[in-house]
Amino acid sequence: MPTHPNRGRPSGASNPAPEAVKAARLAVGHTQTAAAGTIHGTLRAWQDWESGERRMPPAAFDLYRLMTGQHPEFVVIPR
Repeated sequence: MPTHPNRGRPSGASNPAPEAVKAARLAVGHTQTAAAGTIHGTLRAWQDWESGERRMPPAAFDLYRLMTGQHPEFVVIPR
């Protein structure tokens, strides 16, 4: 599936850089385990995203930023 956005050469526009993933986690003081749990992911996946072994899907990054109040376009209002 060469046209899938998470395969092939990185475009830089669609997937967050590993540094951005780590910075978002550290901004809220999460461990990698807590960050992965926030988006119902695995610790291994989060580790791979931060190390650059795999590219984080843009939707997962947006979800994490939404859940932690970091998304620039949306504000989550606590109930």
